[in-house]
Parts: sequence; C-alpha cells; structure tokens
Amino acid sequence: MAIVVKNETIQIQRYELGPFGTNSYIITCLKTDDSIVVDAPGDPEKILSQLQQTNPKYILMTHNHMDHTGALAKLKSALNVPIAAHAADADRLPIQPDMMLADSDKITFGNIHFTVMHTPGHTPGSLCFYTEGYLISGDTLFPDGPGKTGSPADFRQIVESLKNKLFALPEDTQVFPGHGEHTVLKKEKLAFEDFAARPHEPNLCGDVLWSKA
Repeated sequence: MAIVVKNETIQIQRYELGPFGTNSYIITCLKTDDSIVVDAPGDPEKILSQLQQTNPKYILMTHNHMDHTGALAKLKSALNVPIAAHAADADRLPIQPDMMLADSDKITFGNIHFTVMHTPGHTPGSLCFYTEGYLISGDTLFPDGPGKTGSPADFRQIVESLKNKLFALPEDTQVFPGHGEHTVLKKEKLAFEDFAARPHEPNLCGDVLWSKA
C-alpha cells in the first residue's frame, strides 16, 4: 500500500492486488471520511481492512477485465454499496452493477466530486475518473503509452479518447493508472505528440509505447 496523495481534503491510496498486481485505489474525503474504491483486483480483506476507518459510498469500475474484478463480489457482499460501471462493460462483470455511468456524470462523496469520462478503446466501456488535479485512468493511459488494444480500430479509438478527453485536462494533472506507477499528464501529452509526428504502420495495435512505436 502506498499513500500517493494526501492533503487537507483528499487522500488517495494505491494497492497492488490480485495475481497480476493490478492497482486498486481507495480515495477518501478527509473532511468527512467518506470513501470510494476504484477497481477490485483481488485480496478483498486488504481493501476492507483499510475501509474500516472510513464511510464507503461506491465501488467504481474502470472496465470489466478479470484482473480488475476478482474481489468485486466479495466487496459488494461486505460493503453493500453501489457498484458503478459503464453499460457497455456491464455484461462481462462478475456481478451486475447497480449504477450505469455515462460520460460527464458526477460522482460525489463527502466534499469530493469526480467527473466520469468515457474513454473507449481498451474496452468499449472503459472509464476514467477525474477530480481537480487527479485522474484515475484505469487501463486507458499509462506512462509512455495507452492501454492494450485488440485491433487497429480499437487503437484509433483509444487515441481519440486520449486526444479528445484526457489530453484536454490541465497538464499538471497527476495520472494514476490501472497498473504500475503514476505519471503527469503533460509528460504523456508531449510523448504522444512526438509519437503522432512520426509515420506509423496503419495496422498499429496491441501494446504500444509512444517512445518506441
């Protein structure tokens, strides 16, 4: 567990959980102790232990891949709070979500307000969650590249999600992805611009790194 953000208002904790070391985030409003969980990769007891000092309000899902959902059913049973996801990914979650999220929806807990950003490409229903200064990017954006895509059409779609949604956010936004360490949006935007200025194979997809593609 690592506390990656803490100030007078918000705390963001990152856990690497499950068989793939996938990131799960507990985000707490320090004014009210209300909290949310983003993604449920595994090891539910570790998440539940941390939540004992807070008032859990939601479980938010960035997408439906199994490395993000292993603890979802147990967390739902223990917490009895709404699971929220995009409708396009809902059918492949291990349990049905209680709330269907769409682009520009708002999630509020305590004094914190997250904006929902629909960023398809990695999956049809991939979501990111933004509050001032911080972005939970799921598997849409990582340091030096986008999330893995299964076809050239998916790659083009995730690039459009990045250009039209994420790269429009303030450049000093800290980005917390579904795997690995966090980054800063300006760095990723500049890396993408360098990538976009070079010629590429028309069928580019899969695991793409801006610096090497």
